[in-house]
Amino acid sequence: MKKIVRYSIPNIFTAASLLLGFSAIITSHYGSIEQAAWMIVWCGILDVMDGLAARLLKATSPFGAEFDSMADLVSFGVAPAIVMMYAVMQIASIEKYSSEFWALSISVSAFVLAGALRLARYNITNEKPIKGWFSGLPITGAGAGLTATAIILIVRYQDQFNTDQLTLLVPGFMLFLSLCMVSTFKFPKMAKRDGIYINSFQALNFIVSCYCAVTKSYPEFLFFMGIFLLITGTVAGFFVKTTQTE
Repeated sequence: MKKIVRYSIPNIFTAASLLLGFSAIITSHYGSIEQAAWMIVWCGILDVMDGLAARLLKATSPFGAEFDSMADLVSFGVAPAIVMMYAVMQIASIEKYSSEFWALSISVSAFVLAGALRLARYNITNEKPIKGWFSGLPITGAGAGLTATAIILIVRYQDQFNTDQLTLLVPGFMLFLSLCMVSTFKFPKMAKRDGIYINSFQALNFIVSCYCAVTKSYPEFLFFMGIFLLITGTVAGFFVKTTQTE
C-alpha cells in the first residue's frame, strides 16, 4: 500500500469526525437536538476507528496527532457544549440573559475550555511510552460518552424534568465533567490488556455501543455505561501503579 494512501485512511476518519461534529452544531441550531446528539455519538465511533486504523496501518504521524486533536475539540468539546445549551434552553424555556442563562453559559464554556486544556496537555506528553492510562477523563468520553447521551436522555424524558431540575443539574454536570478532564487521576484507555475477561468486556462493550449508535437505540445503556466506566476506571487508577500516563 502506498504511503500516501496508508496515512490518508486514518485522516479520513478524523476529517469525517470533525465535519460530523460541525454538522451536529448546525443541526441543533435548526431544532433537531436529539439527532445532533446522536451525531456526536457517531463521532466517538469514528474517533475509535481513526486510532485503530492508524495503529493497524502503522500510519501514526505528528500531523495526524495534531489533526486529531483539532477534530476532537470541535466534535467532543464545542459541539456537545452548544447542543447542550440549545437543548436546555429549548426544553426549560430559559430566557436570554437570565440568571439561568448565564449559569448554563458559564458551565458549557468551562467544558470547552477544559477540553482544550485536556488536549493541549495530552499533546505535550503523548510522545512518552504508552502504559494504557490517560491522565484525567479523555474528551471523547466526556463529550460523546456522557454529554451527548445525557442530551438524548433529556430530550426523550423531558416530561419528567422540570425547569429547576434542568437549570441546576445540567450546569453542575458540565462543571463536574470539566473538572474530570483537567484532573490528573489515572483513567484506563481502551487497549489490549493481560486477561481474557477485561479484553472480552472491552470488545463486547464496543460492539454493543456501535449497535446502539447506528440504530439510535438504548441511549440509557450508553449513558450509564459511561458513568460505570468513569467510576470503576477512576477507582482502578488509584490501585494500579503506573510509571507513565498519557
